[in-house]
Amino acid sequence: QVQLVESGGGLVQPGGSLRLSCVASGSIFGINVMGWYRQAPGKERELVARISRGGSTNYADSVRGRFTISTDNAKNMVYLQMNSLKPEDTAVYYCRYYSDAYHYIDYWGKGTLVTVSS
Repeated sequence: QVQLVESGGGLVQPGGSLRLSCVASGSIFGINVMGWYRQAPGKERELVARISRGGSTNYADSVRGRFTISTDNAKNMVYLQMNSLKPEDTAVYYCRYYSDAYHYIDYWGKGTLVTVSS
């Protein structure tokens, strides 16, 4: 089993920045993709950004150029640097570790709330 714990959420003004962190504990053997997802009130969960073990990244169109995903494999951590935040970025952000080859390898954190408001 893998446990994921997110941190770094909070209240920020529009135009501000936050850095989310996710630390993984347990056996991460077989996991080759790490990602951040978000779910706003009344909306479905959506992909924000993901990164493969090889370093390939994908971003949602709504965050490209403002958010950056990165990893520290030695520490089993993944980060999401969020700049130029907008009110529409308000959501619970979830960390996900999974395998794109073995669908039973799929772990989620409990989420951290990001609120962008003046």
